[in-house]
Amino acid sequence: MNSSVENPACVVATQEAESPQQLTALLTLFFGTAVGVIVVNLFAAQPLTGSIGRSLHLAPELTGLVAMLPQLGYALGLVLLVPLCDLLENRRLIVRTLACCAGCLAVAMVTDSRGVFLLAIFLAGATSSVIQMLVPMAAAMASESHRGRAVGNVMSGLMLGILLSRPAASVIAGALGWRAFYGLAALIDAVLAVVLYFKLPVRLPVVATRYPALLRSLWTMLRTERVLQRNAASAALGMGAFSAFWTAIGLRLVQPPFSFSLNGIALFAVAGAAGAIVTPLAGRAGDRGAGRAALISGHLTMLAAMVVIGVAGAGWGGFSASHHPALAVALLVAGAAALDAGVVTDQTLGRRAINLMNPAARGRLNGLFVGVFFVGGALGAMLSGAAWSMGGWTGVCVVGFVFSGAAFVLRLVGVGQGD
Repeated sequence: MNSSVENPACVVATQEAESPQQLTALLTLFFGTAVGVIVVNLFAAQPLTGSIGRSLHLAPELTGLVAMLPQLGYALGLVLLVPLCDLLENRRLIVRTLACCAGCLAVAMVTDSRGVFLLAIFLAGATSSVIQMLVPMAAAMASESHRGRAVGNVMSGLMLGILLSRPAASVIAGALGWRAFYGLAALIDAVLAVVLYFKLPVRLPVVATRYPALLRSLWTMLRTERVLQRNAASAALGMGAFSAFWTAIGLRLVQPPFSFSLNGIALFAVAGAAGAIVTPLAGRAGDRGAGRAALISGHLTMLAAMVVIGVAGAGWGGFSASHHPALAVALLVAGAAALDAGVVTDQTLGRRAINLMNPAARGRLNGLFVGVFFVGGALGAMLSGAAWSMGGWTGVCVVGFVFSGAAFVLRLVGVGQGD
């Protein structure tokens, strides 16, 4: 095999033509807002599947594709598009990819063809992988001593976007229809593309290979880069707990004694998103050399959160939600916020670690990191559904606790040394 493929650090020269432009507070806010808005494309379809299926006359067995295809497309984009950051000029790549995303969303808004709609949302998901081009761009613009803070601030926007995407889509579609949601998303992405064209610096990697060799290097990196393996595995386990909870919480909240409406569930999601505020703090901890302590604290927080969620929703410890419904809701909100805080702490510090690795491979490293924890999230969602059907909310909490516990053990035994 070509030596440049065996050694990913050689696939792209270690010298980059980086812009001297620094990541200001305003640019950081813009990056966080941009990724938070774009990630809505991946999750917002989930509460819209019923109305879209009826409108386009999708067979019942195909309605699940409305929610699944954007995420499948995103996974493909991580593999095929994000590595281009290490090959092509980044600003032009980001702007064109986001413009294509806006175009696909516009097609999804206007088409009456089932096949065209499904293809459009699949491609919109693929081009939404531009998120993972923006994160390494932000990291590249930040000084090494402030890189954790920069990544943490951008991650705040990303996690808020994930958490708020479903309630936002429900509100917009409920008021204006599902086509209005896709039209608004297309318009926002198009405006973002224009602004990014003027705000992003030129970043041109100095390449020494071609695209096929770049793709082949992905497997080599995943197989040999220990820092990537450690942090991606931990993030995947944390995301598994996160997905298990948020996949099933709506099912629990519609049951007595809560009996929430859809608007109530949306408000719960907004309140639970408060945990995302810790991301800048986690990044700062990493910059100050306290990353490992922050990681352990984050995982302990996740474990405590799952216990609180089990007490409030499943009656662990003899607690009765029926007798104390207001307290039970408060505990669920607090548990959700704490769980989110622990997960984003792990992800922020993991991203910081991989963005301090070879700058010439930053695009591929970020793509692989996200791809691995994306698998963890999918597994958590799948096991959550099975656990709900077999054991109700107790089963879901057990799944979340197992994922959280595995992530904690991974860090506790020293696997994360050197992060």
